[in-house]
Amino acid sequence: MKKVALITGSATGVGAATAIQLAEKGWNVVINYSKSKEEAERTAVLCQSVGAEVLLIKANVADNEACRELVRQTINKWGRIDALVNNAGKTKFCNYDNLDGLNKEDFLDIYEVNVIGAYQMTRAAAPYLKQNGDGVIVNTSSISAITGIGSSIAYAASKGALSTMTKSLSHALAPAIRVNGVCPGFIQGRWTKNFLGEAYETALAQIEKGTLLGRTALPEDIAETIIYLIVHARLVTGELITVDGGTGKMTF
Repeated sequence: MKKVALITGSATGVGAATAIQLAEKGWNVVINYSKSKEEAERTAVLCQSVGAEVLLIKANVADNEACRELVRQTINKWGRIDALVNNAGKTKFCNYDNLDGLNKEDFLDIYEVNVIGAYQMTRAAAPYLKQNGDGVIVNTSSISAITGIGSSIAYAASKGALSTMTKSLSHALAPAIRVNGVCPGFIQGRWTKNFLGEAYETALAQIEKGTLLGRTALPEDIAETIIYLIVHARLVTGELITVDGGTGKMTF
């Protein structure tokens, strides 16, 4: 029987790339979206084209009942969950020197998805991930959790919380479930283009120049690390893997 992965926020970007790569490896996948229905349908078609069965579900992970329903529908279809990828994320773009640009509601709105949503999904899926004794959870965090630099202070703070929670959950769910995180740096794509606008190409060139490898990530690069943690890293838990081309590591 094929293994099953539930990937939140998988209509586009890293989530979509992860779903497609898992489908190519023979997994069945749950594609989850909250707004991007057309993109989610295209991702589902790509997964089906390589032989995967796909469940397409609209749900906002900030809603606890929606998280439980995501898991219920997955179990009803396949009777198992082998991997959970907490990839759904939210931000508000705000320059760091604009302290008045963020309020309490902004922080709570971002935390509800980036931190509480990941917790709620983990709690709902954990009983089923434990069943085979080798379940795995991968949380998509961010280099901003380490550097403090990202789309906003609220976003960076939420990813810091997610990274700490990743380590806490690795203790709580061992030995039956491995829990790890990935911390991407700058990712080329719609999200960063929307933030930077006309400055996107200039920023991309500057950031790439400041990396040891001279390049920034595509969604597929981050997905490869997620796949590694799911499929291969059987003795790795409680770890956060930075995938950023060596940003900030140049000393001369």
